[in-house]
Amino acid sequence: MLSFRYECIVIGAGVQGSFTAYQLAQRNKKTLLLEQFVLPHSRGSSHGQTRIIRKAYEQDFYTHIMEECYELWAQLEREAGVKLYRQTGLLVMGPENSQSYQLFKDTLQRNKVPMVILNRDNFSQHIPHVNLAEGDGAVVDITAGVLYADRALKTVQGQFQKLGGVIRDKEKVTDIKPGPVVTVSTSAGVYRAKSVVITAGPWANRLLAHTGLQLPLKVVKINVCYWREKVPGSYNVKQRFPCFLLTEGKESKMHIYGLPSNEYPGLVKICYHAGAETDPDQRDRQTDRSDIDILQRYIGRCLPGLIPEPAVVESCMYTLTPDHHFVLDCHPVYSNIVFGAGFSGHGFKFGPIIGKLLCELSLGEVPSYDLSPFRIRRFQAKTKSAL
Repeated sequence: MLSFRYECIVIGAGVQGSFTAYQLAQRNKKTLLLEQFVLPHSRGSSHGQTRIIRKAYEQDFYTHIMEECYELWAQLEREAGVKLYRQTGLLVMGPENSQSYQLFKDTLQRNKVPMVILNRDNFSQHIPHVNLAEGDGAVVDITAGVLYADRALKTVQGQFQKLGGVIRDKEKVTDIKPGPVVTVSTSAGVYRAKSVVITAGPWANRLLAHTGLQLPLKVVKINVCYWREKVPGSYNVKQRFPCFLLTEGKESKMHIYGLPSNEYPGLVKICYHAGAETDPDQRDRQTDRSDIDILQRYIGRCLPGLIPEPAVVESCMYTLTPDHHFVLDCHPVYSNIVFGAGFSGHGFKFGPIIGKLLCELSLGEVPSYDLSPFRIRRFQAKTKSAL
């Protein structure tokens, strides 16, 4: 039998891979975490200072999972003695009679999430400097807030190493040979393990190709835009300005979301929840700015306290599935190869729970939650031909 150095190898040290490795190390599994770039880096989907954390969703299963997820974030904060989350609330706005807005509101009410329903009369006293469009409703998910993303990533990787985990960055995976023991070749060496977890974000399909599997994933570049306050502090987190999500509006049917000014003083992060298709290795060649035009029109109409011209534009990538739900599953032929992919621009907040679920799958355990919304069989017709 082949000798192996690790019980598990996790490929990709973004938020999902880092939490998976950390969960495995907590179970006393000898774990290797591989990353193709030098850490920390801004080439994938987990970088940047902030993300929104929320229970407000259109589907119950996300709201249910977030219950434990909040606890796991708090546990990591206590363990590391680091602040990773700030409660701000999430303002959800959208046409009162639209399906999407109604689903958000119903899910919050059905799951008894602490919330406030705002009406046209009291909206401006609670939420200054925002114009609520005619016919729009507004609710606040009180439990929501801001996650400090870069700090969270650094913290979970540090805790993983404290538990004896090994991180090797600047090691690109060049081959994966399935078998009872999986052999992983990188630009710097060869490693063997009982199981492998692939959490490679935009590069997921390139790695899965070594195992004969392709998923229906699409990689898009997102312009992460910051907009200057006309009066410094108007939209500041200290003024209790919340995160917000517009389900749809005059400018677009897609979500627009924002976070209070905090990470860059005087600048508010507001982004369009869609982008143009890109090659992850050529991300910055993608120069489509149609999303910025949409944001400028929206800000000019609804956020009068901001200058409708982005002050800073950064880049990020989303890896989308056709239904925008995650993929969390075992390989259909090699059960000791597990993958988490297609987080579709809303996966960061779930990092601790996704890490737990991928850890359970890699150990052959029954997952803590029903994973049927996330299994690849929903794409079966498309993937069968690729096997």
